Amino acid sequence: MYDANFIPAWILRWVAGDEAESNVIKSRTRGSLALPTIVKGSLMSYVQLIALQFKVIGALLMREIHTRYGRENIGHLWVIGEPMLFCTGVAIMWTAIRPSHEHGVPVTAFVITGYVPLTMWRHCVSRSVRAFEANGSLLFHRQVTPLDIIVSRCTLEIIGALIAGVVVSAIAMLLGYMDPPVDVGLVYLGLGYHAVFCLACSLILAPLSEISGVLDKFVGAFTYLMIPFSGAFVMVDWVPPAFQSILLWSPPVHTAEIIRKGQFGSTVHAHYNLVYLSYVCAAMILIGLSMVLRSRKHILVQ
Repeated sequence: MYDANFIPAWILRWVAGDEAESNVIKSRTRGSLALPTIVKGSLMSYVQLIALQFKVIGALLMREIHTRYGRENIGHLWVIGEPMLFCTGVAIMWTAIRPSHEHGVPVTAFVITGYVPLTMWRHCVSRSVRAFEANGSLLFHRQVTPLDIIVSRCTLEIIGALIAGVVVSAIAMLLGYMDPPVDVGLVYLGLGYHAVFCLACSLILAPLSEISGVLDKFVGAFTYLMIPFSGAFVMVDWVPPAFQSILLWSPPVHTAEIIRKGQFGSTVHAHYNLVYLSYVCAAMILIGLSMVLRSRKHILVQ
């Protein structure tokens, strides 16, 4: 069993507010059975709490799928069908209008490895805007928190984009337009970092959209303006040296470079810094968690 006393008070105050120092997580109920949670002197372990949160997030995932896609047409398969349409359309267009190879790299594989992460990020960001307002009624349930809502939404978009990318890549390989990755581990590493970055962006934008009523009007334009800095359609080594340092300030450029290094191997010269990427993602996650845990007072529950 664990005691919340070992958590430094300044961390609790910074992340979740002053009241978290005396009560880390309020008691929750599940049906008629009271579930103790981690307060001073509580008997519930962190493992039990994490298991409970996974159940809550899983339930929110299923609710999100059902309410968004329903059971008509292909139903829940739209989770992967929607990002597949985007990725397939862009890949076909680039394959049709561009040479088969550019800079010694197959164009189809290059586009797929860049557009799948871009789709993941854009969908996570767009779904995070007003996410708490759209799901405000769920906050009447004591088990559900704003953090659960945003994590479930991001998880759905990340899973959908990843499965869509696998399917599109498999089709491209069967048709001879794409080869298997040279280093699968690097591809996984890049996608993992990119998923964390997408979650971090959502954790920051979700509470900001509740505070500011005009933010959602700019998110669409912002996602388009970020395309040149996403690394989706260019590699750092291909741009003039004066602009390489500018691109490398953008975390998604690093993740795209890692993915393409894993896909193409020594064919490309990738520029990325895992230390920088780790620090940026960790800082964004901490900032986002702090904002989400303080956002409940700005959420209008109807």
